[in-house]
Amino acid sequence: MINSTSGSGLLFPKGGWETDETAEQAATREAIEEAGVRGDLVHFLGYYAFKSKTLQDEFSPEGLCKAAMFALLVKEELESWPEKSLRQRSWLKIPEAIQQCRHPWMREALEKGFKNWYATNYNHNSTID
Repeated sequence: MINSTSGSGLLFPKGGWETDETAEQAATREAIEEAGVRGDLVHFLGYYAFKSKTLQDEFSPEGLCKAAMFALLVKEELESWPEKSLRQRSWLKIPEAIQQCRHPWMREALEKGFKNWYATNYNHNSTID
């Protein structure tokens, strides 16, 4: 997770995707730019709706957005990355991440998406910790 540049709490790298890239490519790019990590997307956690204050316009006065969330298996932590001067990355267990997460929709992705992914891929009866 990374710190927010506009308030308290932690969040996951996020951002818009360019017209020439897929949601998966955008997720990989944002992880590098904001958190300084590289890896493989291992699972699509789902789409989550949220309101963006910066994306309110005549077409969407409420600033409604849809995020595609992915689990990333980190294979490399970069020493230098584009937003290093603005961001600090933190490694947390899922329950800690849920507690410290700034946005409710990101907490939902953690609670539902990771639990479903874990149950499907590892152990159908265990808990995440």
